[in-house]
Amino acid sequence: MGFWRNLFKKKINKPEEQESAWDEVIFDRKGVNFHSEEQRSRYISNCLEQIAEAGKDMQIFSDEYALVTAYLTDMDELDSLPKENREELNSSARKILGLERERDKFRSADRMDDTIYYKTKLKEGEIKEGIEKLKEAEKYRGLVKKDLKRLDAERSSYEHQKKELEEGLENFRGMASIFVIALVVCLVTLGLLYFVFELNVLLGLVLSVVAAALAFTLLFVKFNSYEKELVTVKRGINRLIFLQNRVKIRYVNNTNLIEYLCIKYETKNAEMLEKRFRRYLKEKEERKQYAEAESKIEFYQKQLMNDMIKFRVKYPERWVMKPAALIDTRELVELRHELILRRQALRKQLDYSQKVSDDAKAEVGELARIYPMYAKEILDMVEKYDEQYGG
Repeated sequence: MGFWRNLFKKKINKPEEQESAWDEVIFDRKGVNFHSEEQRSRYISNCLEQIAEAGKDMQIFSDEYALVTAYLTDMDELDSLPKENREELNSSARKILGLERERDKFRSADRMDDTIYYKTKLKEGEIKEGIEKLKEAEKYRGLVKKDLKRLDAERSSYEHQKKELEEGLENFRGMASIFVIALVVCLVTLGLLYFVFELNVLLGLVLSVVAAALAFTLLFVKFNSYEKELVTVKRGINRLIFLQNRVKIRYVNNTNLIEYLCIKYETKNAEMLEKRFRRYLKEKEERKQYAEAESKIEFYQKQLMNDMIKFRVKYPERWVMKPAALIDTRELVELRHELILRRQALRKQLDYSQKVSDDAKAEVGELARIYPMYAKEILDMVEKYDEQYGG
């Protein structure tokens, strides 16, 4: 454990000094017993690993440094272009930006769900006719419902009349029974007066018979009138039942048609279907414009790339993806500043990795000089390292 703690030793006094010391690379051999094969081999292997790691870092940083430098060179090439050539590039960039704004506006809008859109597209040719059929069916259902309500009200009125007439006839039957009983009582009374008391009951008999005749005649007329009216009412009810049956069949057929159309067009009613179709037509036009914008963007991007290649720009695709940087001076200045900072940071990383590699190599050489008895062993380890990492 002491070996690993001392491998890269820093002089630490204060926090500020500690942080600054972290940037230094110091190979400290203190505490390492180079006469121990294990410690010697571990220390040298560590140095060689540092060389390999630094080499990989340098390759990565070198590639990135070259790329950033190429970007800056491209900017210099663009800055040095004649005004008419630069305006040619700017014109394409402005067109790309305008089209991208249209595309972004389309993407940010409340779009119709793709599933609904393509389902509507499949039935596009028949939806207009479907809307008319559904509207007509819904309108017809309204009329049928109105007829059914009217027939129900009319039948209810007839049923009420029928009930009143049947009650009237029942009352007349009761009254006839009462009159019969009254007439019998009168006749019995008159008979008793005549046979028991030998009274003259002729006038009473005549009056009773006449009164009974008048009462029965009146009852017969009223009863007959009620019966005729009841027959008429019953006929009316039968007629209404027949009409209701026919209208109900129409209603059921109409309901089934509406249900089928709603299933077919995946809607609840004609209004919803019409609203969805209007939105579909609008969406269709917007998608068409979006596709045209995408096609134009691709066209102008290719044109911009070809023009830049013609003007010796090495990485035109970077500018194609950032067209605003070509026409906005402030963004161009910010981009240049960012690239310069990146290149400076990469230069610092390259220098640091180079120092790590150089110091590690110097350390290995120094060890071979200090411990000549292990020089061959150290040389063998270096050769294996060269074979493995191509160093």
